[in-house]
Amino acid sequence: MSQSPIQQIPSDAPFTPEQAQSLNSILSTASTEQIFWLRGYLAGVSPAGAVAAPAPTASVPLTILFGSESGNGEGLAEKFKGQAAKAGFAAKLVDMADLSIDGLAKIENLLVIVSTWGEGDPPSRAEDFYDKFMSDAAPKLEKTRFSVCGLGDTSYVDFCKMSKDFDKRLEALGAERIADRVDCDVDFEGPSQAWADGAIAKLKEICKPEGGAAPAGGLAVAASAPTIQYGKSNPFPAPLLNKIDLNGTGSAKETIHAEISIEGSGLTYDAGDALAVVPLNSDDLVDEFLAITKIDGRENVAFQDELSVQFRKVLKENLDLRTVSKLLLKKYAKISANDDLLEKVEDATWVKEYTWGRDWVDVIKDFPTHGMRAGDFIRLLRALSPRLYSIASSVKAHPGEVHLTVGAVRYEAYGRKKKGVCSTFIADEWAEGEVAGVYFHHNKNFKLPANTDTDVIMVGPGTGIAPFRSFVEERVATNAAGKNWLFFGDQKYTYDFLYQTEWQDYLKNGNLAKLDLAFSRDQPEKIYVQDRMRENGKELWEWINKGAYFYVCGDASRMAKDVHQALLDIFQEHGGMSSDEATKYLKQMQKDRRYGRDVY
Repeated sequence: MSQSPIQQIPSDAPFTPEQAQSLNSILSTASTEQIFWLRGYLAGVSPAGAVAAPAPTASVPLTILFGSESGNGEGLAEKFKGQAAKAGFAAKLVDMADLSIDGLAKIENLLVIVSTWGEGDPPSRAEDFYDKFMSDAAPKLEKTRFSVCGLGDTSYVDFCKMSKDFDKRLEALGAERIADRVDCDVDFEGPSQAWADGAIAKLKEICKPEGGAAPAGGLAVAASAPTIQYGKSNPFPAPLLNKIDLNGTGSAKETIHAEISIEGSGLTYDAGDALAVVPLNSDDLVDEFLAITKIDGRENVAFQDELSVQFRKVLKENLDLRTVSKLLLKKYAKISANDDLLEKVEDATWVKEYTWGRDWVDVIKDFPTHGMRAGDFIRLLRALSPRLYSIASSVKAHPGEVHLTVGAVRYEAYGRKKKGVCSTFIADEWAEGEVAGVYFHHNKNFKLPANTDTDVIMVGPGTGIAPFRSFVEERVATNAAGKNWLFFGDQKYTYDFLYQTEWQDYLKNGNLAKLDLAFSRDQPEKIYVQDRMRENGKELWEWINKGAYFYVCGDASRMAKDVHQALLDIFQEHGGMSSDEATKYLKQMQKDRRYGRDVY
């Protein structure tokens, strides 16, 4: 029998890494005759309740280019690909990490979805493409039609900087804008959908594609969907099973291990994913807000679909009383007729300094409302958003459960005690047995290697340890042969060694090949995880050079940058690379998803 030249299953196919690996294993050895038999067999069968759909007749190519850090942009790109296919386009998804700058010139119809990360930065896997795109190396694009959608957060000064950069640069390169750019805040579903509707409709008007594509898999499903489907638009009311403080008596920190039930939800997750928790504002913050605004919390207001609901309830459950941004300060200044504030918000330096650590009680104290009412604040304030936490468990090790590792945020600033909305909701208000809304956020950029023989190196100080507890549990449950090396750090060994007995047991039984610890305050000089990396630089380079995956989780502003620099230094010292070669090598690791970052 002749051998079939079968391609590998693409990364965007609707299969888990394990399924894709199994399919690749079968298809790589299948003969041509076997492949044709499978094709005929699959064409003749359908799942229960499904009927065969007509073959796609899409005629006009459309590229949806995305740059995504945590997975939101990629998720939207996948969603809009299906919408474009139904409109008759031969739509394909392209990660910025996988597109050459010369390849951009070949695209005629282009939709761009890009996130802004940190302080106005591109997603890590998109850095290389962005640099070339903004340089003189970028080609002319006179034959390209485009539209841009940005994902960002208005609490940052450089809100949606990437989408603005892409939109302006595409125009400068001669491309034709067919729909205005849309910049989305944290509640991005509605605005992004409106953008896609408009952009695809305009392209359809211009290009007049023939027909429409079938749904994914070539099947039109007629079976009824489950009665209740849980997700971002309908969070699952999850009971809290158990929570403990992981820090010992005397620690300066408070780290909560929370165990949450997802029994009956129909939801599941992979190691590396995050859990979104829907919090409530604390009663003391609501009390302070009502006192400073002189509004009676019992006042009935119209909110969303409710014609009459107490304002206090809306404040408690629905409005973000903490996030202060330039955009919101400007709106507040206009509503409250405060010319002094309106002038100040034009100074970017002042805004950045003023918004740090302040909430809306502080703002109203500094710049009084001048008679604003409940309805004014409902129109002004952002919605209270869910918070994402890296999952600290494997569902294989804990069926029906999901675990979190949460650092409770408490501090004093501007004469008032402050606390993190969701971290202290979990620590103080979410009692065992009570429910809170949750849903999963999947992240393709932070996943274990599909080949379980691959070694992994994990760097997770503080609560950054969470996904690596998940990783090791997953590797143990699947009998992965690859070695595991963990770097963990915190303040003091005695108080702050999170999950200490678990890690020591893993080390003893061989599930951890290496465990390197950095407790910064156990000696006169500060020692951090990046210092331990450098101490082990020769062996670390040997692991990476042989194909190991490298992961880091935790603080983005300092730790992750220090770890990144330590890697570059190790590549130069032990890999014999120049500075440019080390940077190129690390960027390639990002493109290959061998360098995973879950930083915040």
